[in-house]
Amino acid sequence: MMIKLSFAPSRFVRRLSLGAALSAGLAMTAMTPAEAAKTSLSLGMSVEPTGLDPTIAAPVAIGQVTWQNVFEGLVTIDQAGKIQPQLAKSWEISPDGLTYTFKLQTGVKFHDGEAFDAASAKFSLDRARGADSVNPQKRFFTSIASIDTPDAETLVLHLSAQTGSLIYWLGWPASVMVAPKTAADGKTTPVGTGPFKFASWAKGDKVELARNADYWNKDAAAKLDKVTFRFIADPQAQAAALKSGDLDAFPEFAAPELMSSFDGDARLVTRIGNTELKVVAGMNTAKKPFDDKRVRQALMMAIDRKTVIDGAWSGLGTPIGSHYTPNDPGYQDMTGVLPYDVDKAKALLAEAGYPNGFTFTIKSPQMAYAPRSAQVMQAMFAEIGVTMNIEPTEFPAKWVQDIMKDRNFDMTIVAHAEPLDIDIYARDPYYFNYKNPAFNALMKKVQETVDPAAQNAIYGEAQKILAEDVPALYLFVMPKLGVWDKKLKGLWENEPIPSNVLSGVSWDE
Repeated sequence: MMIKLSFAPSRFVRRLSLGAALSAGLAMTAMTPAEAAKTSLSLGMSVEPTGLDPTIAAPVAIGQVTWQNVFEGLVTIDQAGKIQPQLAKSWEISPDGLTYTFKLQTGVKFHDGEAFDAASAKFSLDRARGADSVNPQKRFFTSIASIDTPDAETLVLHLSAQTGSLIYWLGWPASVMVAPKTAADGKTTPVGTGPFKFASWAKGDKVELARNADYWNKDAAAKLDKVTFRFIADPQAQAAALKSGDLDAFPEFAAPELMSSFDGDARLVTRIGNTELKVVAGMNTAKKPFDDKRVRQALMMAIDRKTVIDGAWSGLGTPIGSHYTPNDPGYQDMTGVLPYDVDKAKALLAEAGYPNGFTFTIKSPQMAYAPRSAQVMQAMFAEIGVTMNIEPTEFPAKWVQDIMKDRNFDMTIVAHAEPLDIDIYARDPYYFNYKNPAFNALMKKVQETVDPAAQNAIYGEAQKILAEDVPALYLFVMPKLGVWDKKLKGLWENEPIPSNVLSGVSWDE
């Protein structure tokens, strides 16, 4: 999920001596501190991160605070979803696709003064791929067989297998570079190379970042002196904080039904952008009756996606028929593979041996989209004789334990935020318990090529398999709902990766 101030009124006032000001007849109260101090930003988030190091835990809120603000990677993902150089200024890939040679930026220091060089880059990647790694995307690094550092500016990765997505993965929050001396404390006191330094964290309330005056990339230095991330879960409270001016921005506003309440506001603007947030109802395909493809297909055909979007997200969303978004390379619209058809859904259930339906439970995390979607689905399933009980499930702890670890569930519903993560259906283990050798072969094949057209064709085949097999009920892509002060410039309107990239954000005076 990138983000100017040429005139600082406060500095202008300070340059004038009191005598000069009085002789000039200036009223010192003419400019209030609030008007003068437009180098700070108060930004709202619905979910407080569990920690501040994206290399040791998965929740997206971690990267939404620290990725590209505190931490940087060898490469980065820009606002258009494209790969750009960062701490690596260039790279070469050998003809056989097994050796990656990176030329690193020089003169870069971590916030604690430690130098960033090939040794610290090697440390970061070894930490991510090591036997005791807890990196949430450890799979990114499994093909790295060894790492050489011929000099301080050169990093060489030797791979055991071709990995066509490696450069893209190295731009993710889980792949950021960490300082060897302070990495162990990154969860609470993160130290990176980014345009902002960590300042403080008041648990349950806010995280504060301060401008890094020694930032290595002068062309991308922060314009803001201070950023405060405030954590407000209740949508009504979010809206009130925005309208009162307590918050300057809420880049991911959590209540689509309240978006129209900002219409006509003299200070605020609203923006509807795109995301990678795929709302899917995943099934435990190792359990009856979800081990029968016909049952899964029947449930999919019982769902009118437009009605789900209307009921869950005020009509703001894009229907999907596979685990893929219109932003992704090689996207194909699969919503017509198993379209809404109650009669066909009933026939499939009868064919599978459930002419009178069945009863099951969906474990629904507390994020607003989940129970709302579940309630609409519940009514639709009743139309085909299926009873779905809704069990609220605390997220992340209880949900992760029940779903990801214990596989103690029939169905759940969650928004998958990772971009281009269709490969989760080939991961073993993963909560769907889905096993399809043909799909797994495609995921292997896509890594064996770096040709985008060839990769897109493979992704097309993969989408078709999922649309027909439905290990999850594919519902919709959530939009990015932004609300912020109209004088703010540089906030991302779209979100190719979950983030709040703030280096390019400034106030337009």
